[in-house]
Amino acid sequence: METAPPRSNPWLVLGILLLIYIFNFADRYLLTGLVGPIKEEFGVGDNLMGLLMGPAFVVFYVLMGVPFARLADRSSRVRIIAGGCMMWSLATAATGLASGPVSLALARVAVGLGEAAFVAPAYSLLSDYFRPERRGLAFAILGLATYIGQIAGQAGGPAIAEATDWRMAFFAIGLPGIVLGLIALAVVKEPPREGQIEGEVQVIVPLGKLTAMLGRTPSFMLMAVGFGLGIMSGISFGYWGPELFARSFAIDPVEAKTAFAVNFGMSGLIGMLGFGVLADRLSKRNRAWPALLSAIALGAATVLVVATVWAPTFAIAKWLAIPCGLLGGGWSVGLFAALQYMLPSAYRASATALFVAVTTLLGYFIGPWLTGALSESLGDNAASLQQALTIIVPVGLLAGLLAFLAASRLERDRIALSEAA
Repeated sequence: METAPPRSNPWLVLGILLLIYIFNFADRYLLTGLVGPIKEEFGVGDNLMGLLMGPAFVVFYVLMGVPFARLADRSSRVRIIAGGCMMWSLATAATGLASGPVSLALARVAVGLGEAAFVAPAYSLLSDYFRPERRGLAFAILGLATYIGQIAGQAGGPAIAEATDWRMAFFAIGLPGIVLGLIALAVVKEPPREGQIEGEVQVIVPLGKLTAMLGRTPSFMLMAVGFGLGIMSGISFGYWGPELFARSFAIDPVEAKTAFAVNFGMSGLIGMLGFGVLADRLSKRNRAWPALLSAIALGAATVLVVATVWAPTFAIAKWLAIPCGLLGGGWSVGLFAALQYMLPSAYRASATALFVAVTTLLGYFIGPWLTGALSESLGDNAASLQQALTIIVPVGLLAGLLAFLAASRLERDRIALSEAA
């Protein structure tokens, strides 16, 4: 009789993935914390910096996300995650070698290529290590990387740059990821997939059929568009908010970005964990509750973010950042938990990658770039950036509405996808 392959401790796996994801976000946010010195050295404006934050990073992130996920549905997710980690870490370090806007953009493209290998395989892997009623907390813990990485990138990066230069910040935050990738390969074991019989050949749904099937699934589409608009709202503010405060209140950029990252990031950590615990508790009554909680949190957080953009003093902005983080800290957890519950394991990674492609195009591609482009067209100063954020951030209200509508269809669509698989 064959025995099941050995499994790693679920909490150890979660801890390693959390560390990898922290550097994933730190690498992503590092550029936003160094806007000032990079603009000064290369003589560029907000429009180009927005392109570097958004499109330059997103292009290969979206293009390669689905192929990596398809591979993850039929091979080792651990190897894919580890390889991607080492790739984006090298690319981050290479950013410190940039000699101009073109080489800087190429480095950001490479970062996006490597990071495309993480999200879908990681959530699929955790779904096979944690039961549905524990996934909210597991995903919330993984989601802490959003805020820890933000603090490391937006506060740690400028601090390193002030002590040395901006290039050293990319070396210091990029290189440790190579070690983390090797640790993941050595420690994390690939688990059996949920619902799969040991030795059974995994049937892979053709990509065209899968895309058509998901396109006909209302809750999937509502969650994908809602998640994307929520990311557009939050990331636009997260990337450009610190720069707005530095310009509006004529304070040291390092001070502004550190205070923003710490106040918003620390409250976001608490909000993320609280959301995960509450989502797990309520999901025992109804699996749609995580998505409903996301809808509520998105709406409330969006209103508070707009108020923060228009704060009359830096002190008020810092105080408003705290409830923004508490309410906005966990909404993504609810939608990811609902998504993983709805998707069959046979194509969970592939479907998650398609979901992430939609949300990334809306949130990371359009959001930061459009904010920068609007700001530059309106004057390329503090007032123009404030106006641009006031236009972009409120899409979070529509995101909350779409999440609410998705929750009402979740169970019916889960059954339909299971039968179709």
